[in-house]
Amino acid sequence: MTDNGRAIPLPDYLNRWVATQRWFADKGRVPRLVSIGSWVLPSEEVGVDIRTELALDDAAPGRTLYQVPLTHRATPLPGGEQALIVTLADGSAVYDGTDDPAYARALLGFILGQAFSPTPGDIGARARGELRPGADPAERPARVLTSRVLRGEQSNTSIILDCVDAAGHPARPVICKVFRMLHPGENPDVSVQSALARAGSHYVPEPVGCVVGEWTAPERPGTILTGHLVFAQEFLPDAPDAWRAALASAAAGTDFSEQARALGQATAAVHADLAAVMPTHDATPAVIGAELQRMRERYRSVAAEVPALTGYHSAVEAVFARAETAHWPRLQRIHGDFHLGQALEVPGRGWVLVDFEGEPLRPLLDRTQPDVPLKDIAGMLRSFSYVAGTVEQSSPDHRTAPVEAWAAACRQAFLDGYAARSGQSLAGQEPLLDAFELDKALYEAVYETRNRPSWLPIPLAAIRGLALEVSAGLP
Repeated sequence: MTDNGRAIPLPDYLNRWVATQRWFADKGRVPRLVSIGSWVLPSEEVGVDIRTELALDDAAPGRTLYQVPLTHRATPLPGGEQALIVTLADGSAVYDGTDDPAYARALLGFILGQAFSPTPGDIGARARGELRPGADPAERPARVLTSRVLRGEQSNTSIILDCVDAAGHPARPVICKVFRMLHPGENPDVSVQSALARAGSHYVPEPVGCVVGEWTAPERPGTILTGHLVFAQEFLPDAPDAWRAALASAAAGTDFSEQARALGQATAAVHADLAAVMPTHDATPAVIGAELQRMRERYRSVAAEVPALTGYHSAVEAVFARAETAHWPRLQRIHGDFHLGQALEVPGRGWVLVDFEGEPLRPLLDRTQPDVPLKDIAGMLRSFSYVAGTVEQSSPDHRTAPVEAWAAACRQAFLDGYAARSGQSLAGQEPLLDAFELDKALYEAVYETRNRPSWLPIPLAAIRGLALEVSAGLP
């Protein structure tokens, strides 16, 4: 698709379709997509071509690179109306590949090493399988029976595959996450979960494999970039996430502290494994200074967008100043976007943590660096408080005191579980936890202002409470 760095414009119908997708980054406008390359999968079906375009939005300020799997069918896909992109003049049709069973079958076959990406196609796509030590290879899926897209995702597209093994017996289902916005370098969702699985951790899903791509840098024709395109892992269909379970518990007024304590233990175990198998380093004065500068800049940006926060500068600064002089633990790889929605309660197995991509708005390079493990803890504390705020918001007549007591009990149980499993008391870490929790609440305030203004009181209450509590205790 490319020749000496020249990009090929993609059809207007594709521009218009991409503009309507949840994963398109620049809502409210139509992109101008050019292909910088493609990779091809063989199809089991006659009359079906499978091609994935790497499409650069030439009109976006950041020139975002998207991955767009497409299937071109000589005849319509039965029941494929939702996936249809365009019907061409010759009667053939182009579909969103992620919604086409032919793509799902070919993709899993490629990942399992049953197929390869042939020419034409100029992206060097290669598959890499993963197996947890001690896993039985016979349990691996061999063939796809059905596939469906997991709805509601914002930045990726996940395909759930129901499979059988080589003997034709039901195998564990697989979820293939197709990364829509591509970046050079490792995707932490792949590298972190795979490293944990290789370390024998049972607190993450079983990895199946991934697809890695190589493409020419659009603005540097002689430079080859490498990045993850797809990640496949076991799918846990009967495992509710902790957010839904906690929300039901808070609304009913039932105790959730045992689950919260177990989640704290699981978090500590994952942190310990990450520290053992991935790089760590000291929190130097330069690192601490850069982190506090980022938090202060976040506050200034949020205060400019959320008028209710003007006047809190001194109180917020007191929180950050106290953190700056605290003892910082050694930096290591962390989850990076940890909340109740990122934990699944698997029957007979306990908590399993998912989605290690990190905070979506942070640059990929930042998300692949060692960080402060207390950030994950602060994120989970905010999540328990958010459950309480959601119950109050959804039921205006609900009494505040009981649900706030519910959240306080869960927060303390989580901290107790973490300390018990890690063997380290969190006493004395309050200055850092307060700062990271405040920073997370500032992030939430921006999100709610832009998307759900009526929910803004939830993060505002946390910001005011943390800032005023710390400033009130100062001499």
